[in-house]
Amino acid sequence: MCSCEHDTRTSGGPAVLWVGFRREALTWTGPGGEPTWYSTWPTLHRGFCPRCGTHLVSIADNSEMIMVTGFSLNDQRDIEPVGHSFREAAAPWMTIALAADPLRD
Repeated sequence: MCSCEHDTRTSGGPAVLWVGFRREALTWTGPGGEPTWYSTWPTLHRGFCPRCGTHLVSIADNSEMIMVTGFSLNDQRDIEPVGHSFREAAAPWMTIALAADPLRD
């Protein structure tokens, strides 16, 4: 999850749930195909559905990972946030319950 000013302003919500995938492992299967890309920060590019304009993904220059907006995925059953960036900037009424980080023992 991220509550940085950039993410909250572009999403219109108190946080964005991001799910990371290796760039080469992600395949575009929707009817619109590949997203329409815009640079929203000097080193950050965001992809939007070419049919409806929904914000779908974000990728930083030189990153191997592509971040997908969690609630844009068809199957969200196994998604649980393990971290919350810029938590101190989150709306004061927002309560986040984080799952255990599967990468930590």
